[in-house]
Amino acid sequence: MEKINSAINWDNMTFSFQETDRMYIATCEKDGIWSQGKMQDFQNLSISPAAGVLNYGQGLFEGMKAYRTVDGSVVLFRPEHNARRAQRGARRLGMPEVPEEMFLDAVIKTVQENSRWIPPLGKGTLYIRPLLIGSGPILGVAPSPKYTFLIYVSPVGPYFKGGLEPTSLKISEKHHRAAPGGSGGVKAIGNYAPGMVPSKEAKEEGFAEIIYLDAVNNRYIEEVGAANFFCVKDGVLSTPELTGTILGGITRLSIIEIARSKGYEVREEKISVEYALDADECFCTGTAAVVSSIGSIKHGDKVVQYCEGGVGDITREIYDSLVAIQEKREEDIFDWIREVDV
Repeated sequence: MEKINSAINWDNMTFSFQETDRMYIATCEKDGIWSQGKMQDFQNLSISPAAGVLNYGQGLFEGMKAYRTVDGSVVLFRPEHNARRAQRGARRLGMPEVPEEMFLDAVIKTVQENSRWIPPLGKGTLYIRPLLIGSGPILGVAPSPKYTFLIYVSPVGPYFKGGLEPTSLKISEKHHRAAPGGSGGVKAIGNYAPGMVPSKEAKEEGFAEIIYLDAVNNRYIEEVGAANFFCVKDGVLSTPELTGTILGGITRLSIIEIARSKGYEVREEKISVEYALDADECFCTGTAAVVSSIGSIKHGDKVVQYCEGGVGDITREIYDSLVAIQEKREEDIFDWIREVDV
């Protein structure tokens, strides 16, 4: 198999789905024992109309990437954290956990069998989508009698068109992403559909994405669409604390660890709208977004601009350090990357 697919115009690639060659699939019955997973050609699924995931949303997904590095190798970034987050999500949604070793082995095999779709360095990444769904038929709100774990991949460009370049965001005044006691802290499939309308409305108004506030006080910043939020004030980084309504992003965790290793104070706390609007810099993070600088935020009739619409110094420093580790341009002092033999 050729190492890179020469038929793709890598320079014009967006964050969108492209069918690749192979996918991984495994199933599990009520006994909780997973079948021996297998690789197969990419294809549609055959599923009952009564499947738990279709009727009751019993499902979750993960988002990961495979990167080409400066020495030509291919690496994954902290994949064990995706495996463990999926396990926590499975417990919350009443599904059988996928063992960490099985999860990681499946990810690696899927990347290896689609290696020609991994973009050249600097042209994008191979997005990896593990899915765990209730695939068995069930009538009545109850756990599915059968589950499917699968992984497919797609080469992607940047999530936000400008990459690190500043985006304009709008704080939602009528929509909330999650409420205490719900499933906001796990990567449940059902968490994302309610965000499509507020996101669409924001984009129609010229904004890149929406910012959600907490559902109790309607005052504290929670997430940016499907990304975590950070702000910087007087050299101190702040990010919303994990209280069960915010997804604990792996990029978020990595940013916290990088910043602290550089001597910055990082606070996980409640961030009021007032504090965020008075910050020196703001940015959002995620596997898809990586790090995206926030150039301005609109709240009601008020619009605040950061760094004169440019990228803040600390935002850029953190971004450069993260990407340098992922691309092997700096020593991985944290032991975060895992090389894949392709």
